[in-house]
Amino acid sequence: MRKQNKAYLFAIIAVLLWSTVASAFKISLRYLDIFQLLFFSSLVSIIVLFCLLLIQHKIHLLKKISKKNILSSAILGFFNPFLYYLVLLKAYSLLQAQEAGTLNYIWPIVLVLLSIPLLKQKISFVSLLAILISFAGIIIISTHGNIFSLKFSNTLGVCLAVGSAFFWAIYWIFNIKDKREIISKLFLNFVFGFIYILIATLIFSKIEFPVLEGILGVTYLGLFEMGITFVIWLKALKLSTTTAKVSNLIYIAPFVSLIVIRFAVGEQIRISTVAGLIFIIGGILLQQFSNKSKVN
Repeated sequence: MRKQNKAYLFAIIAVLLWSTVASAFKISLRYLDIFQLLFFSSLVSIIVLFCLLLIQHKIHLLKKISKKNILSSAILGFFNPFLYYLVLLKAYSLLQAQEAGTLNYIWPIVLVLLSIPLLKQKISFVSLLAILISFAGIIIISTHGNIFSLKFSNTLGVCLAVGSAFFWAIYWIFNIKDKREIISKLFLNFVFGFIYILIATLIFSKIEFPVLEGILGVTYLGLFEMGITFVIWLKALKLSTTTAKVSNLIYIAPFVSLIVIRFAVGEQIRISTVAGLIFIIGGILLQQFSNKSKVN
């Protein structure tokens, strides 16, 4: 198999796995509260990441951790997995999976907004237009298409779903600046994040062994949302001749996710959800096109 074909294969596998996450979140929340779900799935993820370090002979990198690395992971771990997933899971508990999952895809546009104060970047007219288009998508989804009423299906849930995108974008910005090896860095981030999650679970919930359905849910999420799927995606980027050839495949995920939600969760997918998603993805692609035009 040609190298580029392998890149496409890995990318498609990653996209398909990520497309199931919204359904896995919603189904798992039937058996566990948000703290328990995050606690056990993060634990699974830590085990998976540690095994990956062993398999790739990178365990020695953990011995080279400096005080600066520890501080960085303590901060990054607070944003992801702790704060990001806690807010996102709460949104899933209040909204339908099609709403929470789709609204979370606004994070690339949020990244543009946050790059203004955090990275001192200027915003162009096209970028502003892209933000407005994606924002229109949020309104369409959260009002179920009744855009002029501005009556949200669940105001708190919508705010949390969009808010989770802000936390992910903040994490992404700080994570980009941290030049450590990816798997070892992610492992250490999750170790610190797990400490925060443990404390929160002991305070606001309780630790008890879940039922079989709950075990399957946290194992699946720990493996494929927080664990190996990210590694598969990185493998696709590494094999591809250019990142652009595979990176745009990620925008297939939310549309495939709606199909999975329809059959796995049983939600009737609304036309407004699809229309809003098209606006959100359209805004993101417009922003990307604007950036490429500047480079060229």
